[in-house]
Amino acid sequence: MSQFYRPDRSKDWNYGGTRWRLSRSKIDLFVSCPRCFYVDNKLGTARPPGFPFNLNSAVDTLLKKEFDIYRAKGKPHPLMEQYGVDAIPFVHKDLDVWRENFKGVRVLHEPTGFTVSGAVDDVWVNPDGEIIVVDYKATSKNEKIETLDKDWHQGYKRQMEVYQWLLRQKGFKVSNTGYFVYANAGRDKKMFDGKLEFVLTLIAYVGDDGWIDGTLASIKETLESEKIPPVGKDCDYCTYREFVGKKLLKKHQENNTPKARGSAEKVTAKSKKVSKNETGTLF
Repeated sequence: MSQFYRPDRSKDWNYGGTRWRLSRSKIDLFVSCPRCFYVDNKLGTARPPGFPFNLNSAVDTLLKKEFDIYRAKGKPHPLMEQYGVDAIPFVHKDLDVWRENFKGVRVLHEPTGFTVSGAVDDVWVNPDGEIIVVDYKATSKNEKIETLDKDWHQGYKRQMEVYQWLLRQKGFKVSNTGYFVYANAGRDKKMFDGKLEFVLTLIAYVGDDGWIDGTLASIKETLESEKIPPVGKDCDYCTYREFVGKKLLKKHQENNTPKARGSAEKVTAKSKKVSKNETGTLF
């Protein structure tokens, strides 16, 4: 087993454990596939994660540093002026905590008893005192990034809405309009020359967090139930498990027919020796 993925999580991190929290990403997992969410948070086995995108992380870190320069000056970033956004980067003593993974903006949702959290990238403030949630994204596309009209953008929108909801629970006046700062690495240069050149665009999104309280109630009901929830409509992980399970079961049944067993009995003792990794349960 790789050191990167450890399927057996400590019970402290499962629902009911002392260290369990309902993160923004877990909420999105529930929306996309209740079964994967249940297996993760109730049974303690998460989906295998993808390896981290270090280039995206570097862009994220550098954008934060850049906007922090203007935060310290109390002035708008040139991108804000370019798009006519009347705001400046928000100054708050807890901003670094809000940005930190595994901490973030954290609130207690009293109806469910959940501690809900999410790490924001940035927060701006307009002259009316409304704070504005900002999320950084990095990609490399041939076309200019100006809209959020792809299927996977629905997750980005929910992400924004959860952040807006969290800050409202903290008592802040939050603008319905948030912004995505998109850094798009161009591919049109004649040579790499040891650098990527990014074009920054700003995409406004008007969020609606009205779905969150009802979703939290559904999550509570799911976690308290012993019934395994249905598969998400477009969950590739569940589809993979189903197809692999059927094929392994079929193979197991074929290997246990009388004919197959009779053939197996003729195998020499030497060939019967198998390593520890070649034995185990069917699934």
